[in-house]
Amino acid sequence: MDPVIIAILLGIVEGLTEFLPVSSTGHLVLATEILGYDADTWKVFNVIIQLGAIMAVVALYWRTFWAVGAGLLRLEPMSIAFVRNILLGFIPSAVLGLVLKDQIHAMLGSPSIVAWALILGGIAILVIERTAKPGGPSGVAQLSVRTALGIGMVQCVSMIPGVSRSGATIMGALAMGVERRTAAEFSFFLAVPTMLGATTLEVLDNREALMSGNIAVGWDLIGIGFVVSFIVALAVIKAFMAYVARSGFSPFAWYRIAAGALALFLLAR
Repeated sequence: MDPVIIAILLGIVEGLTEFLPVSSTGHLVLATEILGYDADTWKVFNVIIQLGAIMAVVALYWRTFWAVGAGLLRLEPMSIAFVRNILLGFIPSAVLGLVLKDQIHAMLGSPSIVAWALILGGIAILVIERTAKPGGPSGVAQLSVRTALGIGMVQCVSMIPGVSRSGATIMGALAMGVERRTAAEFSFFLAVPTMLGATTLEVLDNREALMSGNIAVGWDLIGIGFVVSFIVALAVIKAFMAYVARSGFSPFAWYRIAAGALALFLLAR
């Protein structure tokens, strides 16, 4: 298949799945495996194009980021609390990601782990949907230190490919009593430093090859995937927030279970 087509397809997959509780990394790993792409060849590409989807958050919520930045200059308590909570949510995964970097990379090469994580994650969503009683803090700045740090600890589980970073953080927040919209927005905002950190590490690890152009997937293909994931993610975030405001997460859980089961079937062939 033409590498440009592959770049476009993977960009679409990334944009569609980054902010839904279905695991973008898991879908990218399965796409490269089931459709016959070489996973190692596209590994750096898959990580870097996630930044395109993250930039969609910045574009859609630029007024929020601008207001928080201006508020920090004036030492406004709400802006300080907003940044504090994002940092508390980010730090656990940042530390654990550095410590377990090699183990995480090894798991990225195992599509069976992804398939089982999709299934188990789907079951977890169904359980939390039935037991959680959200209705607590409304707004990222209103989250307590304990809640923000707790969500950050839950995010660490998403280092297992197939678990879903957004799924772990949103479900973790709901389990702690956070209302739906705030849980989703906190997950979006938390994605910015988390994925910036992951992309930076990947670029640094492959800096010599990237700078020399001596990589299997060049900057032209990375650029295509980046732009496609950005555009698709813009539409997905808007639709997802509208859906979350009135409905639950069960459909995503059933999708995860079905996708994981289908992946196990295809991988066994």
